[in-house]
Amino acid sequence: MTTTPTGHALPDLVMAWGRGRAHSRTTARPEPIDGGFRVAVGPPSTEVREVLHTYTPESLAATAARLDEPGHQVMIAGPSALLASAVPSTWTMDEGGHLMTVEFAQDPYAVPEEYRLLLETEGPLTVARVFHRNGDLAGSARLGRDETFGVFDKVVTAPAHQRRGLGSLMMRALSGNAYAQGMRFGLLVGSDDGRALYEHLGWSFVSDFPGARSKRV
Repeated sequence: MTTTPTGHALPDLVMAWGRGRAHSRTTARPEPIDGGFRVAVGPPSTEVREVLHTYTPESLAATAARLDEPGHQVMIAGPSALLASAVPSTWTMDEGGHLMTVEFAQDPYAVPEEYRLLLETEGPLTVARVFHRNGDLAGSARLGRDETFGVFDKVVTAPAHQRRGLGSLMMRALSGNAYAQGMRFGLLVGSDDGRALYEHLGWSFVSDFPGARSKRV
């Protein structure tokens, strides 16, 4: 079985990502299935998403056929072209994602003079918020814990405060905080643009992580 940059098997990282993301978004725990997990997208919707780390082209096609109802989704750790070829033509491919990982450390960081950083932990969720001195919420990021893994989610910088290093600040602050809590490895699914930032911060690419959803009416 192929190992990832942190020495973990890909299925283990995908499952940890799913559990940590559920903590980040305070949703129900993912349900393990053959080759991955299933999670409810709602409520209030009844849509479901199946996330797969182990599959064949034939099993992907069968999964898409079974989930061919409006709003249902499939994600895979693997090539976008493979997923696109397996789902019906009525489905829509989502923006491509990239599963990435890092080994946590307590790297130093500095908060710009005109900003204030706040870290709050409640159970398995830690939220970072950056406020400008005028009171504006300049940025926020979330981290959900799954044992020794910390899963980053919803890393957002307000448009008026972009290009000031706030994304890097929140990532470094959350990483150090996670390490202090006993977490040792980070996980996230980043966009094409986000991947460059995360690689600059020392994160390693693990796998493409595309998704598709049924738009059949």
